[in-house]
Amino acid sequence: MVSFILVFMTTSTRAEAENITEHLLSERLVACCNIVGPISSAYAWKGKIEKADEFLVFMKTSQDLFERLSARIKELHSYDIPEVIAVPIIAGLPSYLDWISTVIRPEE
Repeated sequence: MVSFILVFMTTSTRAEAENITEHLLSERLVACCNIVGPISSAYAWKGKIEKADEFLVFMKTSQDLFERLSARIKELHSYDIPEVIAVPIIAGLPSYLDWISTVIRPEE
């Protein structure tokens, strides 16, 4: 049985979010991406509190693809340590979850 996840990623620009999501979609590592923003982010970085406008990306995929997905995001992303966080999808419309399965590429 496939375990589905929702992956969160932030970027500094919409263009970067669009570029990364286009790669991930074409490589079939994700089935769908939603870009939201700009959002206001505050975070601790190198001993300081930083604030920035960012774009939040929600990605739907399978847990089996998380390692490949996160490695690919790291390659494409401009941040030293990009946010890549996954949470389980515990339920969903069966036809939607089936659609995710048909779009993503199984683990190689």
